Amino acid sequence: CNMSALNISKKRKFVADGVFYSELNELFSRQLAEDGYAGLEVRVTSATIEIIIKATRTQDVLGEKGQRIRELTSVVQKRFNFPEGAVEIFADRVANRGLNAQTQAESLKYKLLGGLAVRRACYGVLRFVMESGAKGAEVSVSGKVRGQRAKTQKFSDGYMIKTGHAYEEYVETAVRHVMMRQGVLGVKVAIMLPHDPKGIMGPKTLLSDIITILEPKGEESRAY
Repeated sequence: CNMSALNISKKRKFVADGVFYSELNELFSRQLAEDGYAGLEVRVTSATIEIIIKATRTQDVLGEKGQRIRELTSVVQKRFNFPEGAVEIFADRVANRGLNAQTQAESLKYKLLGGLAVRRACYGVLRFVMESGAKGAEVSVSGKVRGQRAKTQKFSDGYMIKTGHAYEEYVETAVRHVMMRQGVLGVKVAIMLPHDPKGIMGPKTLLSDIITILEPKGEESRAY
């Protein structure tokens, strides 16, 4: 009986953690949309909860003399009833914004809102992503692009995998809703990251269909 109670509490904990993360992500992606928000990381230590905001323009996230980040800390603290000083928010700069799907989806959203033609905007994002060293990229825009009929336009470049465990490791996706005058457009950006043995620019693990054949060590050519 005790075991089942323990399981439920563990299950509840995972769900609560997920909800906490989602709510923070929603808040930050709305508040920091124009500062190149690119995701967050939550670290729980014994005394505090550390929230690391990844963004391209960290200076704007911090605000003047750290004003903005203090406001965000206060909002999170009040919303989740944390004691004073239990939450710490840090801003971390994204190493390569061209390989970040959220940043690129946001950039595409602002291009479309600015009145740039869909094809031109999508190819611009694709080119920037590929020049940043991605293995492949795909951008799709669906909705009433022209006329009354809704349709999906897909633009892709390079190499892109769609399924399997490698997809989870290698492909980063982001979706944004663009409120256009004629209706809502859905924007989806998928970026296939390059392999990086250091694990900074992309995943450490090799794709499962890449096989390295090693030469046998110290095998002299023996006459049989």
